[in-house]
Amino acid sequence: MLADSDSTSATLAEIQNFTLFVSSWNVGGIAPPNDLNMEELLDTRNNLADIYVLGFQEIVPLNAGSVIVPENTTICMQWNSLISTALNKTDFNNITLQEAEEEESVKVYPLKKGSSLKFNVENSTQFECIISKQMVGIFITVWARSPLVPYISHTSVSCVGCGIFGYFGNKGSVSVRFWLHETSFCFVCSHLASGGKEGDERQRNADASQIISRTRFSCDSFQYLPRKILQHDRVIWLGDLNYRIYLPEATTRSLVNDGQWSILLQNDQLKAELREGCIFNGWQEEDIEFAPTYKYHPDSDDYYGCSQNGKRGKSRAPAWCDRIIWFGKGLKQSQYNRGEFRLSDHRPVRAIFKAEVKVPSPLH
Repeated sequence: MLADSDSTSATLAEIQNFTLFVSSWNVGGIAPPNDLNMEELLDTRNNLADIYVLGFQEIVPLNAGSVIVPENTTICMQWNSLISTALNKTDFNNITLQEAEEEESVKVYPLKKGSSLKFNVENSTQFECIISKQMVGIFITVWARSPLVPYISHTSVSCVGCGIFGYFGNKGSVSVRFWLHETSFCFVCSHLASGGKEGDERQRNADASQIISRTRFSCDSFQYLPRKILQHDRVIWLGDLNYRIYLPEATTRSLVNDGQWSILLQNDQLKAELREGCIFNGWQEEDIEFAPTYKYHPDSDDYYGCSQNGKRGKSRAPAWCDRIIWFGKGLKQSQYNRGEFRLSDHRPVRAIFKAEVKVPSPLH
């Protein structure tokens, strides 16, 4: 039986910290260009993480045709190919060839005590996709260092449609779970109800409630496996949550222009839910110190509705629609910022976590 990682276990174990990179991006139904460089978003020039979790929304246009076709293998392969290219460079965790020659071996964290992985230029440390799933426009893909893959088990997916008729996948979630050593992880990638009118936040809350109640992972009768989101040890929710700001549009735009994030965030709908705990009771979010991620003119740094070629677009007040929040113990966030890709009307967000993982100790 698998033991809960935060409870007392008969097996000897130790706690190790692993680095998680988590990102969310609404790409506005635009297919990625073949030359799109994901290195900036994945921040691969700095130290590489142990696990990368990337969630996308609107990887296909949300029209009547796409809603009835839940999966598009071609578009998923395009995104995974770009991610693989960015992660699987010939350099090894940014170690130069000269540095590699000076060291006989390079350790890959974490390995069993006393073991090491020989550095090989032609076969440097790789990242493998351990799970990947699409539902209409929502797509989540998880990548792990190759030495970790043997210690990852019980991968499972659960999709919840909350869109048209409360069922279709134009809105909803794709959740994935897995075990790393003796600790369970759950990642929820969602696209909640849109709309900037007063009261629209209630539908977003209803979507989130549906996702929490309807998400179910596969079960094994011979082992304890958590089936619900909140039963997992480490839980992270990412996506276009679509929460807006409780202020008039003109006031919001003025405060955005002045960079008054603290005033805006005091009136942020999701922050209000986190404070009041009506739907996200017990969830946490790191401080936001970046500009609202929505809504931009594509290929522009101008928010939608601002002057663009002398024309005023349809009203869409700026908002922090794209978010990353977490639940439970054993997670410490060290970074929360946004990327500056101009592909769509959203900017991606990303976060880095240190996650505590229960790792069996060798018996002596």
